[in-house]
Amino acid sequence: MPQNGVEHSATTAGAAAAVKQRAAFGSGPVGGLFLLTVMGASWGLTIPLSKIAVAAGAHPLGLTFWQGAIGGGFLLAVSLLRRRPPPFGRRHLIFYLVCGILGSVLPGSLLFWVAIYLPAGVISIAIACVPLFTYALAVSLRIEAPVARRIAGVAIGLIAVALITLPNTSLPQAGLAPWVVIAVLACAAYALENVYISLRKPPRLDPLAATSGLLLMAAVLMLPLVLANDAWVPLGWPLERLEWSVVAMALASAVAYSLFVYIVAVAGPLFASQVAYLVTIAGVLWGMALLGERHSYWIWAALLVMLLGLSLVQPRRRDLA
Repeated sequence: MPQNGVEHSATTAGAAAAVKQRAAFGSGPVGGLFLLTVMGASWGLTIPLSKIAVAAGAHPLGLTFWQGAIGGGFLLAVSLLRRRPPPFGRRHLIFYLVCGILGSVLPGSLLFWVAIYLPAGVISIAIACVPLFTYALAVSLRIEAPVARRIAGVAIGLIAVALITLPNTSLPQAGLAPWVVIAVLACAAYALENVYISLRKPPRLDPLAATSGLLLMAAVLMLPLVLANDAWVPLGWPLERLEWSVVAMALASAVAYSLFVYIVAVAGPLFASQVAYLVTIAGVLWGMALLGERHSYWIWAALLVMLLGLSLVQPRRRDLA
């Protein structure tokens, strides 16, 4: 509740500014679609880059550390230039801690391990489970009401996972199906983070500063694990294949994450949620372009089925009214 007329006026002005900013964003669909495409392409690019890094000798734990340290450091520098650094009060630190674990430490480490065994395209399809799990979790916690169309989308998404894991000829080698399951479980951590952010994000927390805080907290959490497991990834100079892949992956992830937070703020979740399609498609295409991946008919069928499931799970505009 506002405490006085000045605070009420400031709140009203802030809401009016947000509406005006959203309207301006919506009046330029080409610009909005461009940002969405950049976000999807950036996130999709991190998947083959992680495969390149682990193939060059990067340990998954060390890779997770550098993703947080480089990406968080980059965003922190930008936040300081904007004179809006991340706050470090008790509530904010708890927020960074939980999101760092759910959004980076757990899923990042698991997916980097998975990248040793699975093609980038398969990982991209598994990551598309994030919005499916997010909706299922939101319904179970009564954050959202169950909608038959969207429940069907979740079921169809699970069918897509089955098309990857069950046929003997779907994956490049036999015995890789458990790694697909691990990738899907990593996506469940992302879904938990999404719900936690919607419930516990501190008010008036700048999105860019918040992202830097989350990534830096993840790096702090990973450092003792890296040292205890002798998983340090040395980055030398001049930059070679390993260094380039690690740095590019961290920066691409930071850019994509920041764009996502920005687009949610100015265009709403309906528009921003469409990135799920682009990340999946971009990951498959980047894997083919950078790694020369070729997929079985089962994988292509799983991609189409997953996109169908996503189309049903995405909220319609009237659901957000």
